[in-house]
Amino acid sequence: MTADDSVLRHTEGHAGYLTLNRPRALNALTHRMVRHLDEALTAWEQDREVATVVIGGSGERGLCAGGDIRAIHDDAREGDGTASLAFWRDEYRLNARIARYPKPYVALMDGIVMGGGVGVSAHGSVRIVTERSRIAMPETAIGFVPDVGGLHLLAGAPGELGTHLALTGASMTAGDALLCGFADHLVPAARLPECAADLAVMAVPDAVRRHAAAPPDAELAAHRGWIDSCYAADTVEEIVDRLEQSGEPAAKHAAQTLLERSPTALKVTLAAVRRARQLGSLERVLDQDYRVGSVALGSADLVEGIRARIVDKDRDPHWSPARLADVTDAEVDRHFRSLGEGELGLGAAEVTA
Repeated sequence: MTADDSVLRHTEGHAGYLTLNRPRALNALTHRMVRHLDEALTAWEQDREVATVVIGGSGERGLCAGGDIRAIHDDAREGDGTASLAFWRDEYRLNARIARYPKPYVALMDGIVMGGGVGVSAHGSVRIVTERSRIAMPETAIGFVPDVGGLHLLAGAPGELGTHLALTGASMTAGDALLCGFADHLVPAARLPECAADLAVMAVPDAVRRHAAAPPDAELAAHRGWIDSCYAADTVEEIVDRLEQSGEPAAKHAAQTLLERSPTALKVTLAAVRRARQLGSLERVLDQDYRVGSVALGSADLVEGIRARIVDKDRDPHWSPARLADVTDAEVDRHFRSLGEGELGLGAAEVTA
């Protein structure tokens, strides 16, 4: 157990258990929590008694709703961004570490799993969802771009499903998460505690097999036709036009959602998810996330988006610029420029390892 109890930590049998413990904030990640998680992984990597790591969330609502964006809002508005950049640097390094962890890392993705919650779960080696799971990368709603390596997963989703999810921030059901590569197994929520307990005394495949249920249908699968057609367009403007003209009610709803999002965030997100397909590794995508975040941190839209959604909750953001047509290619490209000595450097470390 950590000193501030924001991350609970204990071992039982041959498993180490991590519990995100800010239930009133839906277990939103703070910088301190990221450090606690990293410290636990360091200790257990060398501990021969710990064969498996299991992460879950306290409370009934979900694993984690994302990062502590109120803190980011305050830092962007009143500070110099240093605190947020330090948080992202450690968070993204943790995301990469989870993906390469030498022992099974089992994520219990029950309930809400969004943003930073995806980063500490969906890069794990064994990812378990339940019928209650709702998984999303909703960053465009706050004038930001999907990060924590989520675009690495979205870029690998079938067809243009990842583009749809990245731009709209729509939630995935358990079946959708299995289809899109964010999860591996379904365990009914009622059986999750017993499954977690069995991980202390059984091999991971045996424990999961004992409690797993048949995967549900993916709701997104039925929409592949219009999603693949509309989101294959070269620009956000053309995507919106295709969605509006498709004749599908769900597509028109998606178009309306996009028109409510930050135009800059949408254009940068489209470029980022397509670049992620070419980057290949999670580490290189995380490097890109850090570049994009460094620029977005100084934008008016991030502060305004968090204000409208989280602080004042009026859901009436005033984006700048307000129209897609006014976001230039130069502005989009600016988000992907090298930071020089300020680079995160995970991709370079991967090459030299």
